[in-house]
Amino acid sequence: MKILRSPHRAAVASNAADAPAPTHRMFVRDLVLDCLIGVHRYERDGRQRVRVNLTLDVLETGPSERDRLADVVNYDTLVARIRALAGAGHVNLVETFAERIAAICLDDRRIRRATVRVEKLDVFDDAESVGVEIERENSVL
Repeated sequence: MKILRSPHRAAVASNAADAPAPTHRMFVRDLVLDCLIGVHRYERDGRQRVRVNLTLDVLETGPSERDRLADVVNYDTLVARIRALAGAGHVNLVETFAERIAAICLDDRRIRRATVRVEKLDVFDDAESVGVEIERENSVL
């Protein structure tokens, strides 16, 4: 007896193996920090407010019904590290500050992509903010 294999079944199995791992989106919104940031002399002498926003695509590593902090990215840890970075000394550019924040996020291998927005809030009287938004992907997957 000859068993016929459906080409459709093989394609479905192949597609399932190639499917990306499930992710969820985590965010930190409107974290306002005092930083020594900027290239001008007056920016070197005093702290100024910056607003940080993060959107992180996080690889799901375990079933959520386990309800364990160890199974997820801990935003308390991320925010503490970003606060420490803000207090660590002068940075010339918001771009540099954003890159360093992205590197902190991507230290956790479960984070596939980090979108980081950094805004200086007190630069112009007639503008709410100026800044940069970057998107970086984790090369270690």
